[in-house]
Amino acid sequence: MAAGKNKTAVKTKKVSLWKDMKRHKWLYILVLPGVIYMIIFNYLPMAGLIMAFQDWKFRIRGHSGMFAPFLYSEFVGLDNFKEFFTSRTVNFWRLLSNTLSISLLNLALYFPAPIILSLFLNEMRLQGFKRVTQTMIYIPHFVSLVIVASITQQLFNTTDGVIYQLLKIWMGSKAPDILTKPSAFPWLIVGQSIWKETGYGTIIFLAALSGVDMQLYEAAKIDGAGRWRLMWHITLPSIRGTIVIMLIMQCGRVLNTGFEQIYLMKNDINASRAQVFDTYIYERGIVQQQFSLSAAAGMFKSVVSLIMVLGSNKIAKLCGESGFY
Repeated sequence: MAAGKNKTAVKTKKVSLWKDMKRHKWLYILVLPGVIYMIIFNYLPMAGLIMAFQDWKFRIRGHSGMFAPFLYSEFVGLDNFKEFFTSRTVNFWRLLSNTLSISLLNLALYFPAPIILSLFLNEMRLQGFKRVTQTMIYIPHFVSLVIVASITQQLFNTTDGVIYQLLKIWMGSKAPDILTKPSAFPWLIVGQSIWKETGYGTIIFLAALSGVDMQLYEAAKIDGAGRWRLMWHITLPSIRGTIVIMLIMQCGRVLNTGFEQIYLMKNDINASRAQVFDTYIYERGIVQQQFSLSAAAGMFKSVVSLIMVLGSNKIAKLCGESGFY
C-alpha cells in the first residue's frame, strides 16, 4: 500500500510540474539560455576534475582521440594534492596567506562600500542630481581591468605619477613606491576594486531599497525620528536579507581573488605578496603545463568555496535569516 501511494505521489508531482511548465512556458523559455550556459560552461567541465587524480599527459603513446588523455593517463590518487600541500616548490601557506589577505581586506572594505553608497543615494531628494550621480558611478564598472591597471601605474609611478609626487611633497624622501612595495599590494588591489565596482554594486541594494514601505518612514517621522534614525532603524533592517545573501556569496569567493587584476599588477618585486591561487594555477597549468597539479589546486579552491557557502548559509539560517535555501 505504501509503495503504491509513493508511486501515485510521484506521478502527481510529474503531472503538476508538466502543467506548470505548460502554463508558464514563456518563463521557462526565458530561463533556458541560462540553464544551457550553466550546463556547458559550469557542469560539463567538471568531468575534467579527473585530471587532479591522474598524472595527466596531453599525448598518450599508442592512443589517440580527444578523450585518450583522460582514459589512459596513470591514476595517482591523492599524490597531486599531497604535492600541492607539502611541496616546497609550491609553498601552499604563502599562497593561502596572500589570498586571504586580499579576500579579508575585500570583505572588510569593499563589501560594505556599495551598501553605504546605496544608503546615501537613497537619501538624495533631487532626482535629477541622483540620476546623474548614479550614471557617473556606474561608468568605472565598464572600464577594462587593463585600463584600470594602466591608470594605476600612471598615478603611482615614481617618475611622474601624480599621487607619488603628492606623497613625496608630504613625506619627502620617505615616500613609498607603492607599485613595488609588497605590503602595499593587497591595499592596491582592494582600492582598484572599490573604485571600479562600488557604484555598479549599488544596483542590487537600491533595488531592495525601492521595496521598503514608505508608511514606516511616515510613522517614524511622526514619532520624531530624524534621518539617521530612519536609516538605522528602518532602511538597514529592510535590506538585511539582501545584505546577508550578498555576504554569503562573498564568503564563497574567499579564495577567488581574480586572476586578471592580480596578474596585471604583479611584478618581480611584489611577487612575494602577489602570488595567489589564481596566478599559481595559471603559471603551473598553462605556462609550465603541469595540468594535474593545477587541477588539484583548482579543485581545492572549489571545495573550500562550497564549504564556505554552505557554512555561511547555515549560520544565516541559525541567526533567523532566509539565506539561499
